[in-house]
Amino acid sequence: MRLLPIEYATRNIGRSPVRLMLTVFGSSLVVLLIMIAGGFMVGMDATLNVSGSDKNIMLLGAGSLESVERSEVKMESSGIVSSSIQGYKTNAGVEGVSPEVHIQMPIEIQGEDRLVLIRGIEPEAFLVHERVEVAHGNLPRVGHNELLVGTLATRTLGYPQPQDAIGKTVLLDDDSYVISGVMSAAGGVIEGEIWTPLSDLLVTTQRDTLSCIVIALDEGSRSQIDGFAATRVDLELAAISEREYYAALADFYKPIQLMVVMTCLMIAIGGLLGGFNSTYAAFASRVREVGTLQTLGYKRSAIMISLIQESLLTASTGAIVASIIALSALDGFTIRFSMGTFTLLMTSEIVALGIASGLALGIVGAIAPAIRCLRLPIPESLRASE
Repeated sequence: MRLLPIEYATRNIGRSPVRLMLTVFGSSLVVLLIMIAGGFMVGMDATLNVSGSDKNIMLLGAGSLESVERSEVKMESSGIVSSSIQGYKTNAGVEGVSPEVHIQMPIEIQGEDRLVLIRGIEPEAFLVHERVEVAHGNLPRVGHNELLVGTLATRTLGYPQPQDAIGKTVLLDDDSYVISGVMSAAGGVIEGEIWTPLSDLLVTTQRDTLSCIVIALDEGSRSQIDGFAATRVDLELAAISEREYYAALADFYKPIQLMVVMTCLMIAIGGLLGGFNSTYAAFASRVREVGTLQTLGYKRSAIMISLIQESLLTASTGAIVASIIALSALDGFTIRFSMGTFTLLMTSEIVALGIASGLALGIVGAIAPAIRCLRLPIPESLRASE
């Protein structure tokens, strides 16, 4: 079978610059939406999957295993836990039992309110959450209303560079706080949080209960903590590992991920149908040209291949444009949710998905218009108007 030269397809692309621009724009929009949906799912899963540890056990209020923010634990429970169980991590006299308060609060900065997750902690938290490191600045001091802000939380506060947040003053429930440092946590949800000394947060929020107690096990077993929670019914505690908690949280957000994907796909389908109309119009005006090619000896299959090549060239151009936009503008874009902040991740797999979607769009979008253009007999094609 004799094929038309590829130069024929590339030359036909430039016949109508306006139509070419619209086609490229439509295909790039479809591909970009697909990449955004993929980056959303990968980013959220990556953030939740690296959060927590199997050796860290959370003691929450009974009936509040699904949300640490709604949990309430008696203040004296922390001392009782540390003296009643064995095998938790210790280092230089610091016990691996971290009493914590988790609360969503608006922070006023530069006249704007930003909703973030605040975690009240004691020094034991840095032994329990061993991935947390101070990347810039210093630890917050007790009694000085100071904050340690996660690298992603600094973006929520409006600072593209994390170190720019150090020294800035914010309002937390009408109390002035100073950002003393920035922390990182290997990409976990903690990077979207703000930490402050527990006593300072209790004073600011006028709260007299904890949200949870996190225990870092060393040689101890999970069973003894389950047994402790079961026997001390007066404390009303329930135990769950951090890994299990964040896995349940990931399952909780699956419907949201599905909703985002479906929304992007619906918009993408709209763009795809618009691309079909454009391709139909482009091919329908070339019926006489197709008839002429057939009289010159080219088979319909060869002409179809040439038409698909044209569609592939425009669609792949749109896919490349979408990939450039995604990598330059959307990779690392922060999105806030109830447990903090995560980023869109445009990984190599997502880029490959975008390119493959563009190629598939070019092939599928050209087949039906090409069949319609080629179905007429040669005499009718030659009599067709341009």
